[in-house]
Amino acid sequence: MSATTTIAPSTDSSHDKNEKSEASHAIQAISQGVPLPGIPSFTSIDKKRRWMLEHMAGAFRVFGRNGYGEGMAGHISLRDPEHSDCFWTNPLGVHFSLVKVSDLILLNHNGEPVGGNLKRPANAAGFQIHGHLHRKYPHVNAACHTHSVNGKAWSTFVRPLDMINQDVTMFHGEAQAVYPEFGGVVFDPEEGERLAKALGPKGKLLILRNHGLLTVGQTVDEAAYLFTLAERSCEIQLKVDAAAAAGIPKQIIDDKVSEYTFQMTSEPEAHYCEFQPAYDLELEMTGGRFLE
Repeated sequence: MSATTTIAPSTDSSHDKNEKSEASHAIQAISQGVPLPGIPSFTSIDKKRRWMLEHMAGAFRVFGRNGYGEGMAGHISLRDPEHSDCFWTNPLGVHFSLVKVSDLILLNHNGEPVGGNLKRPANAAGFQIHGHLHRKYPHVNAACHTHSVNGKAWSTFVRPLDMINQDVTMFHGEAQAVYPEFGGVVFDPEEGERLAKALGPKGKLLILRNHGLLTVGQTVDEAAYLFTLAERSCEIQLKVDAAAAAGIPKQIIDDKVSEYTFQMTSEPEAHYCEFQPAYDLELEMTGGRFLE
């Protein structure tokens, strides 16, 4: 596919039907009455792609409003729904709070821009990180990584988050992992592969030593929500540990209870729903300007 190729439309929605055939137990459990609507279905790939990119741009706006920006660092990737060997990402040097749909760049697995915004480069380190994730895990459709304040602070301890409140149990067990090395900016393809391996097939959160956080999901909404949750969980952990160091005992949630809570809250469809209030707020606050 050349850089100027227009992606052909498709009417194949079988993947959406397969996704919708799996009932979301988590949404049913939390809904007292009619369940919340989950991930929508589409009549064509073009419509699905447009919806995905709108939510991707919305995720950047949420990250910007939350203060996750740090110079040119940070990126979100999203696998194209038709061309599975390509993923969308943000242009280098554009603040998260300014990203629009028209800014997004489509890269193939060689790192070559093949669609979208061809006027700006993508982040080379971001390609190494995200490219290996998408190649290694077909179920990972989206990934988020920024140099957020609390994530950077917690990453210096090179340890997973403790199960100290209900929300953090979404990272129970194999859902979180730690990458124990730091080799500088990720330009080495071998380090990109090691990062992907460290996440593991069940991973949702990867804590990168002396670097920050990375989250993944089946939708960009899921990956973005989990990133906001991980960043807030790092902030809470740092506060709790500071209080514990002053002699105030902390309580860890029992492993069986953590597992139960994880099972009741951690389906991709539920994580999608968790992100919608933040997305809707961005639509209201920006007048939908990121949809351009």
